[in-house]
Amino acid sequence: MKLKEKVKSLPLTPGVYLMKDSHGHIIYVGKAKSLKKRVQSYFQHSKAHTQKIKKMVSNIIDFDYVLTDTEFEAFWLECKLIKELKPHFNKKMKNPHSYTYLVINMEEGKRILKMSNSLVENDGNLYFGPFLNKYTVERAITGLRDAFKINCSNPSMKHGPCLNYSLGLCIGTCLGGSALEQYNQILDKVIAFLNRTDTKILEEIEQKMVTASEQFQFEAAAKYRNILETINALLYKERVIEFTEANQNIIVVEAITESTFILFLIKGSKLLYRETLNNEQIFGTIKMNLLTYLTQNSLSTRIVVSKEELDEAQIIYNYLKSGNCCYRIIPNEWLEEGNVLLIENVLEELLNEVWNID
Repeated sequence: MKLKEKVKSLPLTPGVYLMKDSHGHIIYVGKAKSLKKRVQSYFQHSKAHTQKIKKMVSNIIDFDYVLTDTEFEAFWLECKLIKELKPHFNKKMKNPHSYTYLVINMEEGKRILKMSNSLVENDGNLYFGPFLNKYTVERAITGLRDAFKINCSNPSMKHGPCLNYSLGLCIGTCLGGSALEQYNQILDKVIAFLNRTDTKILEEIEQKMVTASEQFQFEAAAKYRNILETINALLYKERVIEFTEANQNIIVVEAITESTFILFLIKGSKLLYRETLNNEQIFGTIKMNLLTYLTQNSLSTRIVVSKEELDEAQIIYNYLKSGNCCYRIIPNEWLEEGNVLLIENVLEELLNEVWNID
């Protein structure tokens, strides 16, 4: 079958596609909510295609695909296959990245915002994170420095004002006095925000954006908007890690037709159990399996350390927040105490909620 004909025969359902070159090697793995639409888009002329995509398409001779019942499973399978196969064009997921920390440390008696790839215990510095993407951390630090003009190029505060002061990028912390006091107040707000005890720093940036817009300084307003988005993205990534390291037992149900649904059991960043059921199988089929998996895996605790686990964690986190499913968390205490009835009640409540989604 010719390639274009094969693309036309694809279904409009979720799944994963595996692009192959002339040697039969898999060079790219992707996922799609609609396989036909997604794969077809590669072979259509589009200005949105990057050089990477154009080069990949020029090497495609054939492709395989795997159908899934849900978009979540397509994401999950894609992640798994990329880890196993390491395709040439999946560079973003292929290359491992370490955690990144935002650090506030002391140099010459002055606190400075920095970035670090590792956490050093008891070194007198403040560490926040870990975060998944070092570039987001870099943009957040740059944004905070720009928004509050704390981008001093003379941190030692010696030999007079710095160059950035003369350019209007530094409030004058290099001169000491009231400017240094103002700088410390800004850093206090940054610390409070990162500790999640105060959001004034975000409110001030938002006010700067509104003021700039009212004064028709649209470029400045856009800059402040981008800073806000970056900082919020930073905290989102941190929430993903916190969610995963909580290592919770999560029962998830998603309806796929009027009479069938899929049930997942998730532990931290791991998918432990998956079954497709209909409304006639509710407790007779799944109760014992579910309780077995819960009791076998509930008491194991571990800290997430690998980039691969965080890829999986982000897929799960996005799925739970997407609104496409319903879920409940089963506390470890219930399992330790053998509260089977409580678990059964939660499961029944969850299934009833799924049937009433629409």
